[in-house]
Amino acid sequence: MFGELALGGMFALAIPPFFKIERGFYKSTACVYLVSALMTTVGLGMLGWRGQVGIGPTTTSLAIVCGIWVVFCAVFTLYVVTLWSENGALRARAFSFGLLCGAIAVSALVILVKPTPFGALADVAYIITALTSSLALGLVSGAMMFGHWYLIDLGMDVEYLRSFIRLIAVALIADIIAMGLALAVLALFGGADATSAIGNLFGDHLMLWAMRMVFGPIASLILTWMCWQTLKIPQTMAATGLLYIALMSVVVGEMLGRFILFRTALPL
Repeated sequence: MFGELALGGMFALAIPPFFKIERGFYKSTACVYLVSALMTTVGLGMLGWRGQVGIGPTTTSLAIVCGIWVVFCAVFTLYVVTLWSENGALRARAFSFGLLCGAIAVSALVILVKPTPFGALADVAYIITALTSSLALGLVSGAMMFGHWYLIDLGMDVEYLRSFIRLIAVALIADIIAMGLALAVLALFGGADATSAIGNLFGDHLMLWAMRMVFGPIASLILTWMCWQTLKIPQTMAATGLLYIALMSVVVGEMLGRFILFRTALPL
């Protein structure tokens, strides 16, 4: 989840207009997401260091994925360093390449936990849900941190925060659709093991799945609508407070999704 937060957060940095926002916002926010990426990288490294224990990914696969995350962290670090310089060309290239590396890193990590019997086509379902989760986590957290900047720059256009809110709504709806498509793909092409896992989800873990949906994207969509209405006043600080709650809702939903992944191997 921290890795997905790092990718989504880096994407969120592209929403406000760079040359109209105080550089300090990008410096502080980018460092938060870089630390999140480093936590994932260190975690993978520690798992690989322990070696194979008979279940889960092999040491070799862990090392490969960890290497991909190291590259992502290196490029992300380069982007953060350029925020203290005026080298716009290098900064733009580091940002674009960082997003690409981050998407590859998140995809590789989620495929790492996919059961082999589900088949190669299931990779698509795992990757799509991981990317939509990344966008939801990154956009909500980025909007929450950006909302605080209105206390520093009192003349900042409220439309910048509205842009965040619109994209959050799109990301949350896409996340719901992605989870539905993932279940459909696994049911149709995942074989007997995937069908059994889906049966287990709706049989033994139906309440857990319902909590994941209600406390996650559904609650977050309601809070996003409340933020949109609040910005019509406009009241940016009240909207930021709602984004705090929305962030907690998204995090709770994603944590429940990881618990479902642990119990059923389904990418929800």
